[in-house]
Amino acid sequence: MTEENSLKLFINKANEKWIIDRLRDEWIRNHNPFTRFYKSANMLWIIAPWKWDNKKLEKNSSRKVVCSVYHIDEEKFNKSEIEKFNFRDQFVDAYHVISENTHDQVRKYTDKKIYSIPFWINPEIWYPIQNKDQLRKKYNIPIDSYLIGSFQRDTEGSDLKSPKLSKGPDRFIEIVKTLKEKNEKLHILLSGKRRQYVISKLLENDINFTYFEMVTNSKLNELYNCLDLYIVTSRVEGGPQAVFESALTKTPIISTNVGVAPEILSPNSLFDMNNFESAKPDVEYAFDRLNEFTIPNGFKSFNKMFSEVFGT
Repeated sequence: MTEENSLKLFINKANEKWIIDRLRDEWIRNHNPFTRFYKSANMLWIIAPWKWDNKKLEKNSSRKVVCSVYHIDEEKFNKSEIEKFNFRDQFVDAYHVISENTHDQVRKYTDKKIYSIPFWINPEIWYPIQNKDQLRKKYNIPIDSYLIGSFQRDTEGSDLKSPKLSKGPDRFIEIVKTLKEKNEKLHILLSGKRRQYVISKLLENDINFTYFEMVTNSKLNELYNCLDLYIVTSRVEGGPQAVFESALTKTPIISTNVGVAPEILSPNSLFDMNNFESAKPDVEYAFDRLNEFTIPNGFKSFNKMFSEVFGT
C-alpha cells in the first residue's frame, strides 16, 4: 500500500481527564497510523461521541468513520437522542462497543457492522500489591476494617444531589446497610467526582467511610489494593472500567450483570438485588480472563477492526 493510501486515523477527545482520554493517549503512544489533524485523516474514530459535533461529518466523504458506543440508557434515550443517533448513523461505517450487552442495545437502532471489543488495560498501571496493612496505614484506613470500594460517580451533574440511577447508588446503599448489620467493622472507600448522593446516605446511616475525590492512577491502584471487596451495582453500564481494574489488581469484585462484567467475571460473581449475598468473588478467574486484554494483546482486535473498515 502506498503512503498516500495508508491509514491515517483521527481520534476525537473527551477532554475530561478521565478514562477515555487515558485510552486515547495510550493508543497514540503505541500506534503510527494516527494524525492530529482531522482534515488530513482518512479514518475517524469517534471515541467520545458525546463530545462530537455531528455537523463536521460529511456525506459521500471517502473518510471512513468508526463510532464507539458504551451504553444506551433506554430511560434517557428519548426522541431527541434517537434523532441524533439516526443523523450520525448515516455517516458511520461501523460501530465499536465494549460489551455484548451494549451490542444488543445498539443493534436495535442500526444495521451497520458492530464490533464488540473490550478496551485494553495497562498492566504497568494496574497490578497487585501484597502489603495491604501497609497501604491502609498510608491512607489512614483502619487495618482491621472490612473495606468495600466504590470509585465511580453516583450523582447527577444537573443538581449534584439526585442519584444517578443508572449507576445504582441506591442499590449500593441498600447492600452496605445490610452488610453493616452483620459486620460492625464495615468501612467504605470512595473515590471519583460526584459522590454526593452516596456520601449523604452513608452519613445518614452512620456508616464509616473515607473519600478521595480525584487521584492519580498510581494512587487509585493502591486504593484497589486496600480493598476486601469492590461492588458494582449499576443498572446500565458501558464498562465499567472497575471490572478490568479490579481483575488486574486481584481485587475481589462482585457485579450486577451489566456491561462487560459477564465477559470477565465468573458467573458466580454476578448478582441481582435478590441474591447479592450469595455472590462470590473469583479473583483468579477474572485475572486469567484479562490476559487477552492487557497491552499489547488488547490492541490486536482494534487493529483488525480498523483494517477491515478501512478496506486493507
